[in-house]
Amino acid sequence: NRIGSLLGNAYALVVRIGTALNWLPPTVARLAVGWVFFQSGWGKLHDLGKVTDFFMELGLPAPGFHAVLTSTTEFVCGSLLLLGLGTRLAAAPLIITMIVAIRTALWSQVDSLGALFGLAEFLYIALLLGLATNGGGPLSVDWLLEHRAERHPSSALLPNGPSRVRA
Repeated sequence: NRIGSLLGNAYALVVRIGTALNWLPPTVARLAVGWVFFQSGWGKLHDLGKVTDFFMELGLPAPGFHAVLTSTTEFVCGSLLLLGLGTRLAAAPLIITMIVAIRTALWSQVDSLGALFGLAEFLYIALLLGLATNGGGPLSVDWLLEHRAERHPSSALLPNGPSRVRA
């Protein structure tokens, strides 16, 4: 009984600590992934010739167009993730970019599920899926805008989400 009580108290403490820190995972994920894509996009935008050549080697159609598209997507969406602005929307093009990167540039390295899961690009997809479904967390511009909309519906910058629509 004493051990059960001790374990119950320890579990309750862990739950309280976890609840108090629930802002941390989306914030760290958003900032880490945002920084990676911001930096990658910036670098690619400043060396589009190299990116275009790489895309030609991969056999991608319209390599110049795709170099600009990929570089701009990474830079803009990475910037939005850093701010936490449009987090859910910014995650989607980055997920698509990573799927294309895996399928075109890295597919030869994928000989098992473990190899796929071990790719940094797949881990970015996992983090981006969390951000796309859960948002950027309370330390984001999105959160501020959502809470402003709740307090001041007439001056809201964002429309009410589906969970707040009244029939």
